[in-house]
Amino acid sequence: MTDTVTLAQLSDVHLAPVPGLTWRHLNVKRGLGYLNWQRSRRYVHRRASLERVVADLKAHKPDHIAVTGDLINLGLPAEYEAALAWLEGLGPPRDVTVIPGNHDIYTHVHDHPGVTLWADYMRADAWGAKLAPDGADGFPFVRRIGPVALICLNSAEKTPPFVAAGRLGEEQIAALGVLLQRTEAEGLIRVVLIHHPPLPGQAPPRRALRDAEALARVLMSCGAELILHGHNHRDNHVDFAWARGRIPVLGVASGSGGRVHGREPLGRYNLLRITRTGAGAHIECTTRGLDATGTVVEQVDRRLLAT
Repeated sequence: MTDTVTLAQLSDVHLAPVPGLTWRHLNVKRGLGYLNWQRSRRYVHRRASLERVVADLKAHKPDHIAVTGDLINLGLPAEYEAALAWLEGLGPPRDVTVIPGNHDIYTHVHDHPGVTLWADYMRADAWGAKLAPDGADGFPFVRRIGPVALICLNSAEKTPPFVAAGRLGEEQIAALGVLLQRTEAEGLIRVVLIHHPPLPGQAPPRRALRDAEALARVLMSCGAELILHGHNHRDNHVDFAWARGRIPVLGVASGSGGRVHGREPLGRYNLLRITRTGAGAHIECTTRGLDATGTVVEQVDRRLLAT
């Protein structure tokens, strides 16, 4: 088994178009969200832009693709089904891992399965299932990609209108600590996937991870080699100091941006080359995205995250 893995990170694709909102699924949050989509966001998140980004991503032939949430917009049944079709075009479940974002668990879906429609993309592989703590249900789950353990969290929960915050909960955070220890004992490079920025202060209160401080305590104790997140629709890199080193925490802009919106750039994705070394991990990140014309995908940034 190779000691190097190429992992692509794509996030916040907010698949367009949004189907019409029927009375059956109308509530205050969906109504406000639909107005926001019609007035603003439909001009930002463009399917043609996403298709260009995905075509470039596939041309680089990553070993695995991680989608860090917000595939859809209003939590409508037709959106979940369209997202499943898009995922199947992106790749089979063995090659693609998905975690939900706040728009994926947006509000009540009544008798529809919601994100569980994507279950094949959001479950442990056979190896990871053996590591799951007793009583763990769904999240976090683990998948092994060569020397890399993808540890996948769900920070999404239903929230009131105008609130896009997230929460992991005590059980999920405790299970994460166990998995970080077990995967380290296996000698693996631990890559944590989460939708919301994981650290305190990385987002305003209405958009933040509510239990970021509790998560930070686990990370301080157990460590990880890399954390990937979305949610802010902007590229971001900070290093979190833990007991034995530092953890690169990397956010990526939306993959479907077809128009610059405030500080949000055009569509992008991250391409991470992760190599197991005797001392730990060597991690390089290349960010690729649409140029100013919105028609060509080019290298935007390249940086060394760990060595």
